[in-house]
Amino acid sequence: MTNDSVGLTPQQMHDEFEELGAHTLAETPSEVEGILFRALAEAVRFFMALAEAPIPRIAIENPIGIMSSRWRKPDEIIQPWQFGHGETKATCLWLKNLPTLVATKVVAGREGRVWREAPSPERWKNRSRTLTGIAEAMADQWGGIL
Repeated sequence: MTNDSVGLTPQQMHDEFEELGAHTLAETPSEVEGILFRALAEAVRFFMALAEAPIPRIAIENPIGIMSSRWRKPDEIIQPWQFGHGETKATCLWLKNLPTLVATKVVAGREGRVWREAPSPERWKNRSRTLTGIAEAMADQWGGIL
């Protein structure tokens, strides 16, 4: 398997390598590549298990990535600035029997804060958090449906 077959550019592979800390698990580039591809394959399997689960309503939130080409385009791409947070962080939503979210509070100050954050032990948490404005919109707009 090459990086082209999973849709990763060399820079994305490097970023994933750094994020996973794969350099601590492998000694050669081919070992690192193997670790990354196994982790990616497992992530895709997990995503698809969620997407294909036999339940009536599903919302999968994930950053822009390979699922748009491996499976299908998301139903919606949202930004924090649409929900009261003055920053950018494109987030894909794949929905099953749920409506797309309606923006609740469009604000200015669209800064790529998370993207620019320096490497740190907390960076992965900051990159993966769901902002309260988005969570509240999901609860308000989908809660009555469930």
